[in-house]
Amino acid sequence: RRKVGKGGVVTEETIKRGLEYIRENGSIRDVLLSGGDPLLLKDRAISQILEALRAIPHVEVIRIGTRVPVFLPQRITPELVDILRHHHPLFMNIHFNHPGEITQETERAVSLLADAGIPLGSQTVLLRGVNDRPEILKGLFLNLLRLRVRPYYLFQADLVSGTSHFWTHPLRGLEIFRQLWGEISSLAIPHFAIDLPQGGGKVPLIPSFIRELTGDEISFENFEGKKVVIKNLWRTEPW
Repeated sequence: RRKVGKGGVVTEETIKRGLEYIRENGSIRDVLLSGGDPLLLKDRAISQILEALRAIPHVEVIRIGTRVPVFLPQRITPELVDILRHHHPLFMNIHFNHPGEITQETERAVSLLADAGIPLGSQTVLLRGVNDRPEILKGLFLNLLRLRVRPYYLFQADLVSGTSHFWTHPLRGLEIFRQLWGEISSLAIPHFAIDLPQGGGKVPLIPSFIRELTGDEISFENFEGKKVVIKNLWRTEPW
């Protein structure tokens, strides 16, 4: 958000230096093209970047992070898809926040990508007043699966200045997660995560279903709040 709208942040020269860095570091096997939005580049520029990455022997996987299929689905053309299909293994994560974003145009764009053999995932941000209810996220995740898009991440909103009206408490997200776990297939449930500030990285936020652990018993609470106790037959130390 600090950089959006400012020119000169990403240039042909910075892209060239990035490719040189990847080329010189043999430990890099997975490269993410993110943004801004890389699919706003012209077809030729996208093709050149992908070809350069595919020419690097140690780069095994290429990923693209984009919101274009949602806000500009007309950009997903057969010509663009033909470029992408020639650089497998190539994965794409699309940013969906609400089931209302799934339109006929979006479905067409996503189908073109899926038919090209591109594994599709979705990243969603939990936003207060927009999608912070279980029924909304349930509708989104189930519809994404129908479109062959695997829900991948549900993110706690970043604490960026000027966006506090969208922030939810992490415990709200965990409660939504707990409810979803009992209502839909685990295939439709993404990782709930927070991107820690100061370069702390992404960490998963997971509701705990273990309530008590003793030498003899393990006490669980399921998604309905029902307590289930089983004998601790393992008895070895968990570590």
